[in-house]
Amino acid sequence: MSETYSGLTQLGHPSRIPASPDEAVLERVANPSPGRAYVVRFTCPEFTSLCPLTGQPDFAHIVLDYIPDAWIVESKSLKLYLASFRNHGAFHEACTMAIAERAMATLAPAWLRIGAYWYPRGGMPIDVFWQSGTPPEGVWIPEHGVAPYRGRG
Repeated sequence: MSETYSGLTQLGHPSRIPASPDEAVLERVANPSPGRAYVVRFTCPEFTSLCPLTGQPDFAHIVLDYIPDAWIVESKSLKLYLASFRNHGAFHEACTMAIAERAMATLAPAWLRIGAYWYPRGGMPIDVFWQSGTPPEGVWIPEHGVAPYRGRG
């Protein structure tokens, strides 16, 4: 295994879904194209968490975009981190911002944006959006492309 990847603990190894986001390990590797501004997008269309009051499941379509600086996220660790919310009780806003804050702390990207498109709870969807600031000039950042919730129609 390359020295670049020697510190990874999950990729290439059997891994279980962590019991909580706090237990999850979000790993990173060196950016293979340092000095170049490009966008990395992860989409999690089947994100789940729990309502902290009722324990009922909540579902979201999450889109995470970032422009790497020195680091990129190791995707298996991100998948396990996101799955760790499955039994985690928190409001939509708290889940969304926890993901953004953890990605910022781990990766220190040049720019990061998250869009969390939550399916209805109590009859209305709650969508949560955040970005770390203005993206660098000249970088193509595609729209999320997630349709607004329309119900069954």
